[in-house]
Amino acid sequence: MNAVKMRHILDTIAEMFPDAHCELNHRNPFELTIAVLLSAQCTDETVNKVTATLFEKYRKPEDYLAVPLEELENDIRRIGLFRNKAANIQKLSRILIDRYDGEVPREHSALTELPGVGRKTANVVVSNAFDVPAIAVDTHVERVSKRLGIAKADDSVLEVEKRLMKLVPREEWTITHHRLIFFGRYHCKAQNPGCDLCPLLDVCPEGKKRMKAALKPAPARKNGQAVKAGKTAKESGKAKPKTVSAGGKNKAENLKDQASSDASL
Repeated sequence: MNAVKMRHILDTIAEMFPDAHCELNHRNPFELTIAVLLSAQCTDETVNKVTATLFEKYRKPEDYLAVPLEELENDIRRIGLFRNKAANIQKLSRILIDRYDGEVPREHSALTELPGVGRKTANVVVSNAFDVPAIAVDTHVERVSKRLGIAKADDSVLEVEKRLMKLVPREEWTITHHRLIFFGRYHCKAQNPGCDLCPLLDVCPEGKKRMKAALKPAPARKNGQAVKAGKTAKESGKAKPKTVSAGGKNKAENLKDQASSDASL
């Protein structure tokens, strides 16, 4: 991927999704941290449904520690891996109180030390809550980057992030993250990417491959069945195997035996 193609991609997705933004509802860095933690292996839509009531009941770290773990688990039960996430939320809340006066740290390294907070979550928090440029690679960003040829098919998530950081101007990291998510979520979907209508088809290796496969003519059919390539048994000079009866003889031999038997009578 060269700079010219990358600029074309960035400008195109900017035109397609000029208002791309973080779709996880939150009012402050703490709520954003909790929301992103909950979003692992879960859709933003489901997370927002859960946090609509969760964030009214729990407004600060102390609130999450004021209830039994089982109660918190029940409050987020609709979220995948809810037991593990509930435990991490309480552990995270305790650390924020003990080390950071109940506030979410701004440093990326400090964020990744919190339970349940990995590199992707930390990138989302620092870029959206503290305006620090970062590119968080989620499933949409990874898929789109590989389809467009920005990253290699076997690149790890970290390698995809590094390639994007190298190709995208630093001041565009955060907005590019959002636009790539929107592009992957609403256009270049996992199952039906809509290549035939894509304005990036001219620079997309995966799209060209899919379109070529779609234009490939279907195999000829005869009597409702596909005709297999290659010679038939007759054309190849090979005779079909004879049908042998249960007694070990073919039909002609059975008829011959029957005739001999009649003659003897």
